[in-house]
Amino acid sequence: MVIERQTGEIYVRQQGRALRLTLTRPESLNALTAAMSLEVEQALDAVRDDDTVALVIVDAEGDKAFCAGGDIADVYAEGVKGNFAFAQDFWTQEYRMNLKMSRYPKPVVSLLKGFTLGGGVGLGCHCSHRVAGASLQLAMPECGIGLVPDVGGSYLLSRAPGELGIYLGLTGARMSAADAIHAGFADTYVHEDSWSELIDTLCNTGDVGAIDDHAEASAASHLKAQASDIDTHFSMDSVNEIVASLQGFAADVALEEQRRSWAELALKALRRNSPMAMEATAQVVRAARDLDLEQTLKLEFRTSLASLERGDFLEGIRAQIIDRDRKPRWKYALGEVPTSEVTASFAPLGAADWKP
Repeated sequence: MVIERQTGEIYVRQQGRALRLTLTRPESLNALTAAMSLEVEQALDAVRDDDTVALVIVDAEGDKAFCAGGDIADVYAEGVKGNFAFAQDFWTQEYRMNLKMSRYPKPVVSLLKGFTLGGGVGLGCHCSHRVAGASLQLAMPECGIGLVPDVGGSYLLSRAPGELGIYLGLTGARMSAADAIHAGFADTYVHEDSWSELIDTLCNTGDVGAIDDHAEASAASHLKAQASDIDTHFSMDSVNEIVASLQGFAADVALEEQRRSWAELALKALRRNSPMAMEATAQVVRAARDLDLEQTLKLEFRTSLASLERGDFLEGIRAQIIDRDRKPRWKYALGEVPTSEVTASFAPLGAADWKP
């Protein structure tokens, strides 16, 4: 079966031995819509048992982004009207696609470049073969809009070395290609000038071994070099304790300027992001260390709905995306988030709980 379908958001076609899925919204940094998630899922289902398709390739048009996250303008518009079902449906579909990508029986190759954030991580980083390019800037910045890292992001964060996942989740720090490989969000570095040739080889042969043939050594990971400091400060039980630890570190004039500057940047992010979302994020990432991806997605679904219905999500979107005043009025200040609020965001939803 040969398929070819172009919706204006994603171009689906069979090319040789490969199913190709190309995001085609470069003007919107390829932000992911619910319709795009469904299109990806349906395309995967269509060729699952097709012997003419040996592998899947996921890439994107434009130079700036693989996918800069979920397209959440409509989530905000419906949320302020009290229509939380819209977001619930959006996340239900998106998370199902994320899980399907991780479990797909054929190799799935993602080509990660530019901004790869939030929903883009969910699309590209649960694949079996994740190729990073030199332009990659990958992050889970959800705490900046009052949300807990979702789309299986907290699962990936939980598998990062040491306390790196807590650091990345709370601060939303961006990762280079080398950092993403070190943190477990990508597998291989291939220079973007070689991507066209790599894609042609994958399509012609259906052999993912071509990735290794094109692989190169990436630059050193800055995150790997900072591992000791990250583990020291981000192992604290609460965000408030992390902040206090970093403050003392940044004030120590006996330390190298580079290390103190890193602490100051981390503090800036922690003071900017939603205190409620950060406290929940630390708990979700730690809990996910003992969960599989499906279980983690269920936990993320609960925290996402809680962030929308009684947390900081709508205010975060307003401040960062709608009004862009960058002055969110968070529900609680640092150190003042009630434990009961965080605990409640993990509570089972009964019949409304997420199901794949």
